Amino acid sequence: MPTYDFICNACQQRFDVFLTYSEYGKKPVHCIHCKSKNVRRRMTKVRIAKSDESRMESAADGIEGLEGLENDPQALARMMKKMGNEMGEDLPPEFDEVVDRLEAGQSPEEIESAIPDIGAEDSSADE
Repeated sequence: MPTYDFICNACQQRFDVFLTYSEYGKKPVHCIHCKSKNVRRRMTKVRIAKSDESRMESAADGIEGLEGLENDPQALARMMKKMGNEMGEDLPPEFDEVVDRLEAGQSPEEIESAIPDIGAEDSSADE
């Protein structure tokens, strides 16, 4: 049975409802928290499967201006987030730490000196 996400307009709480396809739109939905009928369907995110080539093309869109990134940590963080999202893989926690530091305005050099071991495993794999 599909799960549908709703939000209550009265108490602002979110809740899920299990309905069959034939029940959806016909069976009345009430808030499970306050019992109000004043609810609306909440649209959730949808993941779309992409090929590796398509993900790389999407990641490359809008990155033609790489020359100024070394002087703009926030722009570098946005680019890294976009590329990380497009890759569709689980990234190590260090990635999030680096992006957070860039968003806070730290330069790559400052981050490297604060976290000297970052990327150490990757550099030994290249040799």
